[in-house]
Amino acid sequence: MDFSNFSLESIKGLKVTIMGLGINGGGEASADFFARNGADVVVTDLKSEEDLKVVVQRLSTYKNIKFKLGGHDIADFESADLVIKNPAVRKKSEFLDAAKAVETDISIFLRLIKNPIIAVTGSKGKSTTVSAIYHVLHKVHHDALLGGNITVSPLSFVEQIEDQYTPIVLELSSWQLADLSGKNLLKPKVAVITNILNDHQNTYDSLDDYAKDKAEILQCQDSSDYAIFNLTDKYSEYFAKNTKAKKFYVSDKELPKNVDGAYLSGGEGFFRTKMMKANILPDKLSVPGEHNRINMLTAALSLYVYGISDQTIKKVIPSFPGIPHRLELVGQKDSISFYNDSAATMPDAVLAAVKSFREPVYLICGGTDKNLEFSVFSRMPQNLAEIYLLKGSATVKIAAILRDGGVTYKGAYGKLEEAFDQALEDASLEAGASVVLLSPGAASFEMFKNEFDRGDQFRNLVDKILEPTADNSVFVKK
Repeated sequence: MDFSNFSLESIKGLKVTIMGLGINGGGEASADFFARNGADVVVTDLKSEEDLKVVVQRLSTYKNIKFKLGGHDIADFESADLVIKNPAVRKKSEFLDAAKAVETDISIFLRLIKNPIIAVTGSKGKSTTVSAIYHVLHKVHHDALLGGNITVSPLSFVEQIEDQYTPIVLELSSWQLADLSGKNLLKPKVAVITNILNDHQNTYDSLDDYAKDKAEILQCQDSSDYAIFNLTDKYSEYFAKNTKAKKFYVSDKELPKNVDGAYLSGGEGFFRTKMMKANILPDKLSVPGEHNRINMLTAALSLYVYGISDQTIKKVIPSFPGIPHRLELVGQKDSISFYNDSAATMPDAVLAAVKSFREPVYLICGGTDKNLEFSVFSRMPQNLAEIYLLKGSATVKIAAILRDGGVTYKGAYGKLEEAFDQALEDASLEAGASVVLLSPGAASFEMFKNEFDRGDQFRNLVDKILEPTADNSVFVKK
């Protein structure tokens, strides 16, 4: 397919196959986008229509969408002008091999726009970082838009882009970046890699291969662009060698003299180069945790090099409330606070979450293994009062580590509600304030649809024990 003059107008009449509908928005947004712009769309997924009925129902208003669910037919790929693959679909596929052209929602979006982009990737912190960037940027540029791996496909807002100056913030996963390899489409004005941690090792041969896909975010940058890395990350030197952009670093302590970037000191964040210094992050923030302070500093640095003033950043960023499923305060009852950290699918994220609190923490964790290493569970801080394990392949590993370390735990529970009820009962016995925290440190697929479903179920359990009163306080239902 010739993409040299690709535009919204050229979509009309195209035969487009969407491979992977899913339930998190990407496939649905692609189908919706191509259908509303006049393409003849075939949507195919290995899941059945029953599994996908909610999404199918939303798309059923389009007469130019056909559904082929419960399996793939190679004819739908051979006859298509264009195949759009879900990032979760592996590249090695007989169906993709049969296609004339294979793209993703991200690559199609990048072919259609010429706007300035702030792009963020990394193992942890990327969703919080992009959301904080957008929170501030939207105050200055009311037309700014946010999408990508944060479950909002940018194809859902293509027509909302006012002009070529509208700033776009993108969160990008390693899979999304891998799909862009060799296409020369992504040239972010600001590229951020938050960190590289031991993640997705069930789909990568090594951590080096994982980092290589992350480095795709840097490939098309030049000296007019900016790249931001974590100074203490072991891959920061590798990334620095793979970009022509101006390089800046983030650190939790003062930077070395020859390094430009941002660092924390006394709770505040400072930008520093050889020529100048500026305070870009205040001490008081709405989101808890030292790891989130680094996320906020990364966001502040990204905004500052993009061109937002230090005064604006310091004024607006403290009001950033955080995002769902990431140390999200979902309720309080008397002295117990309930935090949903369901997006913590890595062991290191659990440690960071527990360390975010001074109060005793009653931790609900465990789930599906991604071939990760769980020794961090032997190094939990002293404020961890009790552990409640959810059944799963990762839980088997976690339980073994806890037993070897002489750490007691409860479970494994076959239902989240059972673990929640026990954690609530135990936390209620605390004389002072306490925290009930869902921070699994593992994937979710054995008990839940995904991590968002897991977090939603936790929130619903909290809602059940809270009831509003006339003064909007809450109490436990009797």
